[in-house]
Amino acid sequence: MTQRPYVIDKMISAKRIAARIEALAREIETYYADVDKLVVVGLLRGSFVFIADLVRELDMIVEVDFIEASSYGNAMVSSREVRILKDLGGEIGGRDVLVVEDLVDTGYTLSHVVSLLKSRNPKTLRTIALLDKPTRREVDFTADWIGFDIPDEFVVGYGIDYAQRNRNLPYIGKVRFVDETD
Repeated sequence: MTQRPYVIDKMISAKRIAARIEALAREIETYYADVDKLVVVGLLRGSFVFIADLVRELDMIVEVDFIEASSYGNAMVSSREVRILKDLGGEIGGRDVLVVEDLVDTGYTLSHVVSLLKSRNPKTLRTIALLDKPTRREVDFTADWIGFDIPDEFVVGYGIDYAQRNRNLPYIGKVRFVDETD
């Protein structure tokens, strides 16, 4: 697949992301103050940087697991068909679970994953998303904690990719396609 040329305009700096994650961690610790151990479930692949930074900020016992779901492939828009590519490695029945997502766009992926995980009878199940695009929502779903509301822009960085590129950027950036005649 040939990609159109693009540039990335910085939207959210690494410093702002770190400060927001620290604040979110304090809120999560308060909410789960009476919990012995929290199962933190990251949605692969986009959340891996966020989950790593979040769990390092949590001053509590956490167990980390991952589930991989896809509704994008290499496309820029959701197919609205959610596929589970990798399931959890452990059991969550009767346990406190926090699902970590990089970006809530249409809401299809997170809604599908939450429904699947609820069917496994966790004691509690809450969600956190680093980024939220509320204007794109097609499914009635709102994460319990949100890092940043962003406009309807295609973004990359901090674990989020465009066709498996740009995950390694330490910030969130907006993809802007360059007119090839420029």
